[in-house]
Amino acid sequence: MLSKIDNDLAFVQSALNLRARRQEVLASNIANSDTPNYKARDMDFAAALKGAMGAASGSLSLARTSARHIEAGGAGGMADGVLKYRSSVQPSLDGNTVDMDVERAHFTENSLHYQFLLDRAAGQFKTMSMAISDK
Repeated sequence: MLSKIDNDLAFVQSALNLRARRQEVLASNIANSDTPNYKARDMDFAAALKGAMGAASGSLSLARTSARHIEAGGAGGMADGVLKYRSSVQPSLDGNTVDMDVERAHFTENSLHYQFLLDRAAGQFKTMSMAISDK
């Protein structure tokens, strides 16, 4: 029983972390909308979540046999969400690929998903609290 609760909370925690990371990337795109040659970036949330849950569930990991080996994962790993460049809908003359309408839509959608995950976590804690208090 405890394992199921832990797995549910781990999923919500991983999803919240990835949503927060994606929100930072989208905010960065919006902040750099007037920066010449700035390329809009985004992450494949489904692939990043799958990678994070695979890492959380104890999937195979790489072992370092020397201190000089590069660590698996890290800043660009799947658990953090691999950032990709977004293709430009309408390129600008200065080389900037940020489309404010697209960025605002993704930012709003990501915010809604983040709020849903917060509500889900709150519901899980409320359910556990009710079960403990027997009311």
